Amino acid sequence: MSTLQWLHADGDRLADEQGRTVVLRGVGLGGWMNMENFVTGYPGSEREIRRLLRAAMGEEAYTSFFDTFLTDFFDEADARHLASLGLNSVRIPVNYRHFEDDDRPMEWKETGFARLDRVVTLLARHGLYSVIDLHALPGAQNQHWHSDNPTHRSEFWTHRHFQDRAVALWEQLAERYKDRPEVAGYNPVNEPAEPTGEVLAAFYRRLERAIRAVDPRHVLFLDGNRYSTDFSVFARGEPLPNCVYTAHDYALPGIVGATAYPGVTRGEFFDSSVVEQTFLRRTRYMRETGTPVWIGEFGPVYSADRSQDVWRLALLRDQLEIYAEHGAGWSLWTYKDIGLQGLVTVAPDSAYLRRIRPVLEQKQRLGADSWGGSDAGVRDVLDPVDALFEREFPGFEPYPWGRRQYVAGLVRHIMLAEPLAERFARLFEGITPEEAAEAARSFRFDRTVERTGLSAVLRHHLTRGG
Repeated sequence: MSTLQWLHADGDRLADEQGRTVVLRGVGLGGWMNMENFVTGYPGSEREIRRLLRAAMGEEAYTSFFDTFLTDFFDEADARHLASLGLNSVRIPVNYRHFEDDDRPMEWKETGFARLDRVVTLLARHGLYSVIDLHALPGAQNQHWHSDNPTHRSEFWTHRHFQDRAVALWEQLAERYKDRPEVAGYNPVNEPAEPTGEVLAAFYRRLERAIRAVDPRHVLFLDGNRYSTDFSVFARGEPLPNCVYTAHDYALPGIVGATAYPGVTRGEFFDSSVVEQTFLRRTRYMRETGTPVWIGEFGPVYSADRSQDVWRLALLRDQLEIYAEHGAGWSLWTYKDIGLQGLVTVAPDSAYLRRIRPVLEQKQRLGADSWGGSDAGVRDVLDPVDALFEREFPGFEPYPWGRRQYVAGLVRHIMLAEPLAERFARLFEGITPEEAAEAARSFRFDRTVERTGLSAVLRHHLTRGG
């Protein structure tokens, strides 16, 4: 039985039932109930790779792989490990497809709720709060792969049907968790990107009313617009009650192409003072309204060049110190992956990585992953396209990130990723159900490798009361 207490927003802090301040410090469980290409290695979007894998593997092997994966990716040993680091919370990203199908909307799938509940219960047993994060919504709430979007269009904001389904799903989740204090709260929309802001603000008001009608007690963690970096739309009204407005705070020196910290990245010098100013800019709305500050995602990636770990971890230490100084909670992205960012990573000699290595190498050459990929190998393709746009459409800067990211998204992350996804799936042709399960077991905690330098930074920060 969990001994975790109910949390609520009390001015600029979260408090428990005794009025004691609780600062949530945790990690995101990316890649589990919402798969992402850099986390588990496939190209493109989860929807498309699942379709291709089912066709290549056959139903029995496909089911064997995913049943094993969804259990072994996070189990008792994982919860125990996170608690041992001194963390007190886990943000759990989920994809709506676990709970309903597009061709049978709002016919709820109990298997999805059961999988989520297993991990919520495991975490509570080890003293860890959960934050349930709807990371992929019907129609896609942003323009990129991590909302399980195979295109570059976000249809969620233009189709009432998709919004109705998201509200209905949250009513179901609220009904199931309304009496569970070990759930710190609900993060209803991960990284929305809605060009006007008007639809987002109205949808949040509608969603808050719907959830509160079922569950008046849980905290809502509301992401800002433009991938949780823009809170200007909320400045027009009072903050919603018992809500935390959550910023994502990826620091530019933490990206793959960075080469030093302190140092220059993309022509701009960064040190701890610049990183702090970025944090203060992204959390200005919370500080002006006197509401809690929680960083829903942040964290550097780790280059294959292990000599870079020293300064990448220095950046992480600086961010943790900044958050502590300003009383901000946080959730580091991400817990487990195949090597880019995780606290633990799949072993290089695992059955899974041995099988997918040919596509991993090609994917890296082509820069097909948006997060963690490099365009160095395809500049001969991108340079003429960029020049064409400069000549023919010089003022074209589409939402949300402008022309360069638009071109990169269409060429690298969609056009090149689609044939790569087919090649990835072919690597699993003829696999038996037991071989499929064995590949999925590569993600089991006792088969992963701990990123010990990262663990040491977290443990030191948390055990000294950071």
